[in-house]
Amino acid sequence: MQRLQRKGSIDTLGPGEGNWSEALETHWSQDNVILFIGAAGAVTRLISRLLRGKDHDPAVLVLDPKGQWIIPLLGGHSSGAEQLAREYAADLGGEAVLTGAAASQQRLALDQFGKAWGWKRGGRTEAWRQLMQQQARGQMATIEQNSGLTPWRDSANHPLLAETDNSTAQLSIGPDQNSACRWHPACAWIGVGCERNTSLRLVERAVDKALEQAEVAIEAVAGIASADRKADEAALLTLVKQRQWTFRTFCAEELNQVAVPTPSERVRDEMGTASVAEAAALLASGQTGKLRQIKRIERAACGEQGAATVAIAISQEAHAPQRGELHLIGSGPGDLSLLSTDARHALTRCVAWVGYSLYLDLLEPLRRIDQARIEGQLTREWDRCEEALAMAQQGAKVALISSGDSGIYGMAGLALELWLQQPQEARPSFEVHPGISALQLAAARVGAPLMHDFCTISLSDRLTPWPVIEQRLTAAAEGDFVVALYNPRSKGRDWQLGRARELLLNKRDGSTPVAVAHQLGRVDEKVSLTTLDALDPVSIDMLTLVLVGNSSTYLINGRMATPRGYPGSQKH
Repeated sequence: MQRLQRKGSIDTLGPGEGNWSEALETHWSQDNVILFIGAAGAVTRLISRLLRGKDHDPAVLVLDPKGQWIIPLLGGHSSGAEQLAREYAADLGGEAVLTGAAASQQRLALDQFGKAWGWKRGGRTEAWRQLMQQQARGQMATIEQNSGLTPWRDSANHPLLAETDNSTAQLSIGPDQNSACRWHPACAWIGVGCERNTSLRLVERAVDKALEQAEVAIEAVAGIASADRKADEAALLTLVKQRQWTFRTFCAEELNQVAVPTPSERVRDEMGTASVAEAAALLASGQTGKLRQIKRIERAACGEQGAATVAIAISQEAHAPQRGELHLIGSGPGDLSLLSTDARHALTRCVAWVGYSLYLDLLEPLRRIDQARIEGQLTREWDRCEEALAMAQQGAKVALISSGDSGIYGMAGLALELWLQQPQEARPSFEVHPGISALQLAAARVGAPLMHDFCTISLSDRLTPWPVIEQRLTAAAEGDFVVALYNPRSKGRDWQLGRARELLLNKRDGSTPVAVAHQLGRVDEKVSLTTLDALDPVSIDMLTLVLVGNSSTYLINGRMATPRGYPGSQKH
């Protein structure tokens, strides 16, 4: 038996290392994931006495001893066992055995899909059970959404879902706490103003009463907002830490510019602004924010001190960067067999795939019905980065996809720049997953041309001035590097490759071997060998990589090779 913590660390308990019954009882909670390696029948008998219900049981998975099959035995939706099974299978090169109705019928699992979008689930267990049974019978379900990310609607055709703006919808996505089945994006901002050293218990009571009066679920809270003079207020700092909320503060000048329904001249005299709670809530909720609960004052009870004013604003956009993930994925040249295990795992984990349509097409066979495909234009890289980052800041698990390696002429650099520009507290997790680059696959196809120093140069002058590119070509020629030319020629740039050839010929013999690799890793792949003299730029396009050898590179028996050392160097 292995107990997996949510962030991946593993505690192992084997035979002779403790009492199994005691260990199971210790770890049996919905916050844990328990993975068994063995027979599903034996595991079923072992855990049967501990079963308490969906609200209490952990995710339980069973892996066969060879690591080929992984079964989400318990908590498939409620504890995320099905998704974990997919991710573990991607890591192990195995297969997840999913027997749930949503998976077998290829439809959206309504009681599970919101987690990957950064939402928290609320409602009644029995109502969720009835909703899922209704869908399993092929009956229509109604859904209402008034906040949070919406690309899930376009992730596939959902024939058993009818969207409505009626408050009687069976499933609600938003801040309201009245629906029996609901997902809560982190869209509610609580504005708080308080006297210095106000008691924590008083602030807690004021916040909870305001949420109840506004009929806003506590699961929908993004954070607390206040005046910057309250940035060190002990009760506020303790509350946001305990409830894992964001804490935002604003200066008096910012607060004073917000129109509020109940300004106070007394507050203006003391704080330099006519409103703290209402104005702070509205500022934190952004351009789409609207006040849901005007300020209400809570005063000290017996044993307490101070007073607190609380207001609530609702934004259409969520704020949950601490739940979000941004994965920069290099999809490789296009052949799915060349996709790395690391990248495959990340794709399995992410609910939103952002990329240029051609790259998404190549990965389409891997996409599930619950994963949204978000296409962008080829030359709008910044836009794609901004969109992907914004979704991750709302709590979603997002894959930003490049071909080849994301860190080689890909999206990783742009995305990292944008990520670093965000305040520390607004950054989702960020991870780069390498892929096989066109350079590597081209070299593999023609032999071994990269056995000595080499460099890559892009001939696109869209981001790099052409004089700089010429300097690099000249330096590479003088340094006798093997040179890989990316983006060699397009309809709008039809002369640069010819000029690059001239510069290389200034320092390199015309018989220097050249590999021309077109559409690498795809069905119409074509790789040919030629020489620098015979290289014909007219036959080359943007989907081609040109690999030019150095002075030692040679062709023999249809192969291109570069010796590891120059003539006369010591051989080992």
